[in-house]
Amino acid sequence: MAASHATIRSLYRYPVKGLSPQPLERATLLPGETIPADRLYAIENGPTGFDPAAPTYLPKHRFLMLMRNERLAALRTDFETTTHVLTIRLADREAVRADLRSAEGRAAVERFFASYCADELRGPPKVLFGNGHSFSDVAQKVVSIINLASVAAIERAVGVAVDPLRFRGNIYVTGWPAWYEFELLDREIAVGPARLKVVKRIQRCAATNVDPATGRRDLDIPQTLQRVFKHGDCGVYARVLARGEIARGDAIGIETGLR
Repeated sequence: MAASHATIRSLYRYPVKGLSPQPLERATLLPGETIPADRLYAIENGPTGFDPAAPTYLPKHRFLMLMRNERLAALRTDFETTTHVLTIRLADREAVRADLRSAEGRAAVERFFASYCADELRGPPKVLFGNGHSFSDVAQKVVSIINLASVAAIERAVGVAVDPLRFRGNIYVTGWPAWYEFELLDREIAVGPARLKVVKRIQRCAATNVDPATGRRDLDIPQTLQRVFKHGDCGVYARVLARGEIARGDAIGIETGLR
């Protein structure tokens, strides 16, 4: 199956795992790293034993996240990279604004979630950070790529509009046929001036059932994928091989002959 004229439609990062996306015009990709500040922080849901001095991968159920805590989708957040100030808005009102680098700022955020998610907590919520660590759903540092044609195929299957942000990707691609991303496993792709290797399909969980605009759990995406398409995946993870600043509108090319 051929694919040409593929481009980046949009770019996002998720500074705090489980909270709202932050749109980007451009981002600098570095070898072996995520999009800068992606999943930089997480909110611990019950004690995890996470050591910020020696950060290691933990499964997503150890944190507040949309798969179990759909009320997070009702929050609108903004993160300032230079200051690490996080602003959380609820119902168009500022609920908290805090510097996550300070003990006082983290405590303010923790107090907010202790109240907002009180009936879903397994222990006191705690803001986690590990220098250089990403609280990704997978152990290795990757960039997630969503094919918008695949999202359109899911829309046709469910019969209603499906917001691509349900899939919480970093790079949204237009120009590929539906499910073409799966043909790129173990292949290298050029994304603007950067080069990446596609390493894994993304298996979808109940987080995709939550409408990111309303916070309602209104669809069953994983079941639809299995029933209609005979798999449970949408999107792929890719590892950055060569540095480059990427931007919306950049072309995406397939490195032929590389496996």
